Amino acid sequence: LDPGTKYYYKCGDSKIPAMSAEHVFETLPLPSPTSYPHRIAVIGDLGLTSNSSTTVDHLIQNDPSLILMVGDLTYANQYLTTGGKAASCYSCAFPDAPIRETYQPRWDGWGRFMEPLTSRVPMMVIEGNHEIEPQVAGITFKSYLTRFAVPSEESGSNSNFYYSFNAGGVHFIMLGAYVDYNSTGAQYAWLKEDLHKLDRTVTPWLAAAWHPPWYNSYSSHYQEFECMRQEMEALLYQYGVDIVFSGHVHAYERMNRVYNYTLDACGPVYITVGDGGNIEQVDVDHADDPGKCPSAGENLPEFGGVCHLNFTSGPAKGKFCWSKQPEWSAYRESSFGHGILEVVNSTYALWTWHRNQDNYKEDSRGDHIYIVRQPELCFDTPPAKQRGQQTNETAATSAKWMQAFSLFIMAIIVTRSL
Repeated sequence: LDPGTKYYYKCGDSKIPAMSAEHVFETLPLPSPTSYPHRIAVIGDLGLTSNSSTTVDHLIQNDPSLILMVGDLTYANQYLTTGGKAASCYSCAFPDAPIRETYQPRWDGWGRFMEPLTSRVPMMVIEGNHEIEPQVAGITFKSYLTRFAVPSEESGSNSNFYYSFNAGGVHFIMLGAYVDYNSTGAQYAWLKEDLHKLDRTVTPWLAAAWHPPWYNSYSSHYQEFECMRQEMEALLYQYGVDIVFSGHVHAYERMNRVYNYTLDACGPVYITVGDGGNIEQVDVDHADDPGKCPSAGENLPEFGGVCHLNFTSGPAKGKFCWSKQPEWSAYRESSFGHGILEVVNSTYALWTWHRNQDNYKEDSRGDHIYIVRQPELCFDTPPAKQRGQQTNETAATSAKWMQAFSLFIMAIIVTRSL
């Protein structure tokens, strides 16, 4: 297919005849520092509920040209067992259930539900914990792997659980949290090679996505994937990732630029959008609320080890939880919704988050911010010529000198429609 081209098509068999209605879609632009998708929608933990319908209806009004789905698509794995009701702790509610079912009619229904969008807008997906669907003989992720095609081979990956792709001047890295993410494993080796080959003169923006967030101030899933952060964060920071999208926590949260739990002008902006509308309702408790700090024995990951830690510096020194909203947490709200990323040029991108309850108001935004790339703060030469590789002394000096100023500028440009 040619880039930036509109195509009309029908699905089915004309010999019967049995053909669908005519659909239309437009392909994305070629990688270029001056060409970007019109709008990139980001959704997580969508499911198939009335809240999901509101999310998708609102999303259609925002007219995206690309959808980024950051895991937990259908919740088909617990639909029959729970009678369509939520189970915050599946093993607690159903201790005698030998496996979580994989209910294919629910997957089919979700596909029909998404057709008004996915028939005309490309959707890139990454797996969440509800896609694991463990079956007999150790089979996992069967529905996810069968129903979605991703450019793993094209991006040099040997697994559909992690891959990368370009959308105009944005390079997206999709990482798997429920397969080996250790620095000695295949995914880490692929990630390192993908980042090394990246040319920031062609794709200035570098975004990453995986399902469970590393930075999260809600009680739910608090520090759940700390092991993954400790394995991979330094590599993403070294190559100057600009934005990270995650889901899993059923609420919205946007972080200040952060690295290793410390405000850092060279760190990514982490955004959690696990608020698509699933059957498990929204998360409302914060780990810094009185009595809401989870114990170290809670929030155990469904894959990987446990690396819970106490903070070693700052206001939360020596504690597992902060006593107030962490300084790296910029904005958080317990509402269903979705996000839109509009990349303006190689320097500016507008991020907006839209609440479902504001669905029928014109131009309503729950949170919006201009994300500004400032590679000159973190690289001694333009980062594209370094293929994203960060230097040490110059970057550290510039980052420290500019950190307070950048945070001040951030405070100025952030506006909220409450």
